[in-house]
Amino acid sequence: MPRAVAATRAAHPAGIYSTAVGKKYAMAISGIVLMLFVLGHMVGNLKLYFGASSLDSYGHWLRVVGEPALPKEALLYIERAILLTAAVIHIHAAYVLTRINRAARPDAYRSPRDYVAADFASRTMRWTGVIVLLFVVFHLLDLTWGPANPDFRSGDPYHNVVESFQRWPVALVYIAANVALGFHLYHGAWSLFQSMGWSHPRWNVWRRRFAIAFMVVVAGGNISFPIAVLTGAVG
Repeated sequence: MPRAVAATRAAHPAGIYSTAVGKKYAMAISGIVLMLFVLGHMVGNLKLYFGASSLDSYGHWLRVVGEPALPKEALLYIERAILLTAAVIHIHAAYVLTRINRAARPDAYRSPRDYVAADFASRTMRWTGVIVLLFVVFHLLDLTWGPANPDFRSGDPYHNVVESFQRWPVALVYIAANVALGFHLYHGAWSLFQSMGWSHPRWNVWRRRFAIAFMVVVAGGNISFPIAVLTGAVG
């Protein structure tokens, strides 16, 4: 292939994505989008602690924001489209990069010491990703669409949350899934700097502190919701 043609293809977004480096960038950028969403989602849900009117008003605002310039729920569906696109890119890039890494290192770890040396969050990244993906589907069925919540009421998020988390099995699923999300966020927040080329030995301590803080804030906030309902602090 002529060098000029190759350079032109590499400059095209699809051509950039076809490379391993491009997939790392795509995974990092899509990860940032998803991280911002889970942070915003958790912060919004903190209104649970301010009572039914506060959380229900927030849920209503999400459906009407942008009116009258835009139709009702237009921005909500735009947000969902962006998140779905980011999730698809993130999952595909992760899958392809995993295959590339396996092909580059066909042998398993040569000793238990090598395996232990690898970061736990890094080693479990694929499994925590699968757990989070399955949890998102259940979460939508439980609190957005309602089939998994026997007492679901459309447009009444406070009632739906309380009724859902009063069921011990459901509360435990939420807690376990958010522990997995925490590990996933920790490794993602740590590694995205390296993927974007922002890594430097001087910054590593701050990268780790950021990763820990992000994990604790998001996962800790989410885990607090079912615990608050189970203990009667919210209800």
